[in-house]
Amino acid sequence: MKTAAPPEPTVRWRPHPLDLVAVALAVVGAACALSGLLPRAETTATLHRILPLLLFLGTVIVLAELTAAAGVFDVLASRLAIASRGSWVALFLLCGGLATVTTLVLNLDTTAVLLTPVLLALARTLRVPAAPLAVTTVWLANTASLLLPVSNLTNLLAADRVGLAPLAYAQRMALPQLAAVVVTMALLWYGWWRRDRPAGGRFVPPARHVPADPVLHRTALCGCLLFVAGILAGVEIGLASSVALAVVLLGFVVRSPGTLRPGLVPVRLLLFVVGLFLVVQTLGRHGLDDLVGGLLGADGGALGALRAGGTGALLANAVNNLPAYLAGESVLPVADHTRLLALLIGTNVGPLAAPWASLATLLWFERCRAGGVTVPVTRFVLTSTLLAVTGALAAVGALLLVS
Repeated sequence: MKTAAPPEPTVRWRPHPLDLVAVALAVVGAACALSGLLPRAETTATLHRILPLLLFLGTVIVLAELTAAAGVFDVLASRLAIASRGSWVALFLLCGGLATVTTLVLNLDTTAVLLTPVLLALARTLRVPAAPLAVTTVWLANTASLLLPVSNLTNLLAADRVGLAPLAYAQRMALPQLAAVVVTMALLWYGWWRRDRPAGGRFVPPARHVPADPVLHRTALCGCLLFVAGILAGVEIGLASSVALAVVLLGFVVRSPGTLRPGLVPVRLLLFVVGLFLVVQTLGRHGLDDLVGGLLGADGGALGALRAGGTGALLANAVNNLPAYLAGESVLPVADHTRLLALLIGTNVGPLAAPWASLATLLWFERCRAGGVTVPVTRFVLTSTLLAVTGALAAVGALLLVS
């Protein structure tokens, strides 16, 4: 007599903690607007300002997800490992370059969310320690996000505030970005890669990765290149990302329609941004602006810029980089471009000492946990704090040279 098979265990859906945070922020933000704590005129102005940002964020994240699904990142990672010819130093430089370019072009969250698992998988394939590759993605996701408005949501806000077109903004931030990346790469090498290098500094290169669908791979790559070309040509970023996404979506509709699902839309991120804007605007009216104004002070010149950068980094690690930037922006004069950009540097380069300091860092921790990779906490916090301080100082100093 056969024994009946046990019933399949029921899998209960549980919301992710970040889902709860996003919904809570959206609810509190809506309550602030509906209750009158945030006047209707300011609510309308805030929503009008962030709608183009939401369009960009939504489209660029879906573009990045589909690009990853088409194997673009896997192909790049394997080719970098092959190009390094088994040299640990060369792999370090190439992985740092890939993380930097991905952050600059496709937003820091793309590096944290999509490039992190690719490099973790590469570490398993090469049989080398995963921690150096993991830290490379999270550090450069933050510190390489200065050059272009598309690289970070805070950059979009700052570029709009100071009235700089993408190329003009990039010219102003090129030297600070270079300084931040140089400091990051130096600390990555001495704090992580050199300590964990394999015997003799060599590894066995992997086989070349072949995408499952070469047509989709080429389509996604063309979409990304189209997006970059649009940004360089001065096309409005939301339009550029939407057109690029339309090209890639068409490819998936024809070649892999099953990949397209509602979960690709970053609802959590969009709710998080809307709620955060409304809540910070409300807090600003009820004492936050005065507190941040006291921290920033009224000093101009080099001292004022350093103080703005330090305030941005401090507030980012206390709460999160987005509300830190919003709070600082609201009290700085519109014409004070140097201090505003120094604040931006602090909120971009500085949010590394605490895991909640930026959304990219939170997402990175989630991906490392999902990949079964444990990064040594004490070493991570100490080296990240050192990078937050030295990287922000170097970038603000570079900003003063071009101001």
